[in-house]
Amino acid sequence: MEKIKVTCDSTCDLTPELYQSYGVDILPLGITLGETLYYDGVNVAAKDLFAYADRTGTLPKTSAVSPNTYIETFRPYVEDGYSIIHINISSEFSTCYQNACLAAAELENVYPIDSRNLSSGSGHLVLLAVELARQGLNAREIVDILNERKEKLDVSFVLQHLDYLRMGGRCSGVAVLGANLLKLRPEIRVVDGKMTVGTKYRGSMERSVLDYVRGRLANRDDVEPGRIFVTHSGVPKDLEDKVVALVKELHPFREVLVTRAGSTISSHCGPECLGVLFFKK
Repeated sequence: MEKIKVTCDSTCDLTPELYQSYGVDILPLGITLGETLYYDGVNVAAKDLFAYADRTGTLPKTSAVSPNTYIETFRPYVEDGYSIIHINISSEFSTCYQNACLAAAELENVYPIDSRNLSSGSGHLVLLAVELARQGLNAREIVDILNERKEKLDVSFVLQHLDYLRMGGRCSGVAVLGANLLKLRPEIRVVDGKMTVGTKYRGSMERSVLDYVRGRLANRDDVEPGRIFVTHSGVPKDLEDKVVALVKELHPFREVLVTRAGSTISSHCGPECLGVLFFKK
């Protein structure tokens, strides 16, 4: 049976326990706070960048994994006879995929996957890749399945703090002020590898989050009942519990997994953002 190693960018936002139990290596993106470079999930946490943004009024700078870092990570596995499947954040959001492809051109049997997604949307593909490898499929078969299945991902999240869109240049200060006065909480969907605005919810954080979950899951017959992620950048535990209970009420998922967004994703969505991420049939 072909030896396969699955690796991924830190933007896949899985838990340490999942990475360990699935045997996945993570390559961290860079996070620059002021003049200091940190690494996502290694020596910087979301709370650190939130504090930085509050103090400076600017977002941290994020940087892609370099081709050399990919090569240094992949080479020992290749020399040991492994084929490598690497899951990247969407090429629309970062040059990680392009850099991984440059690394793959220098080595044999390395297969970068442009997930066309972010956060645990990409994480779905990571877990699927490992499960398929454990079933005995070869690397090329797994790559074909992942490229097919990524088109079935339903990925979205609802924002609570629009200032991060303003600081990132994606929304004007006037628009943010108006949205805050109206208590609008926009839903962001990932479509064709890009982010687009969906439904705009109103009201408190709890009301908007629960309405969002109902909006994504209620009265749908195209939801695959396998695994769903509830991924957030820090919400109260009681709200997290209510979301999990509502998800289970709306659909009989086999697994409901809760994960925290890492530093890279959190730097763009801000605190108290929450999403539900799943496959469609």
